[in-house]
Amino acid sequence: MSGAISISMSLSDWWVLLQNFMIFSIVAVGGPLVLLPEMRRFLVVDHGWLTDDQVSASVVIAQASPGPNLLFIALFGWNVGLNAGGVWLALFGAVVCMVGSLLPSCALIYATAHWVHRNSHRSFVKAFKQGMSPVVVSLLICSGWTLATAGTSLLHDWPLWLVSIITTALVLWSRLHMFWLLAAGGLLGATGLLSFG
Repeated sequence: MSGAISISMSLSDWWVLLQNFMIFSIVAVGGPLVLLPEMRRFLVVDHGWLTDDQVSASVVIAQASPGPNLLFIALFGWNVGLNAGGVWLALFGAVVCMVGSLLPSCALIYATAHWVHRNSHRSFVKAFKQGMSPVVVSLLICSGWTLATAGTSLLHDWPLWLVSIITTALVLWSRLHMFWLLAAGGLLGATGLLSFG
């Protein structure tokens, strides 16, 4: 991936990575993508283990690939490992991030799903679900903003912003399948008509 850097990771650094992805897992209401701004801050700003380009590329590749929505977390770990020294560390990094991301949330869901199902008729359960909706939507908007503004300038990269606005409008007000929008974006990027920098 572009924008690779060289870093040094000690055993305690790997432990910090695992711990933070475990914390992200517990608070990722609405899925892991809502915590993208916090993950970016942790990986890029606080520790310098990834670059903004690596974060953006990881999310784009994972979202364009078939499979679960959280594949970008494995790519974060993969890129941290690559930056730290090679393919074996990349595999280790992917496993660390995925275990950290899956273990706590799966344990929490397993422990609470039956109780929530039994009590779904209660007003406090309904109120909790309704109250979480705007929080999840706001976090998703923040994640989109993080991806849109990473390494871009409004004046210099106006074609990217224009495509973003047109895509948003098409998603909101047309019945055009999102596959066609992804294909058009990929084609624009592959031909060089739309690129960063």
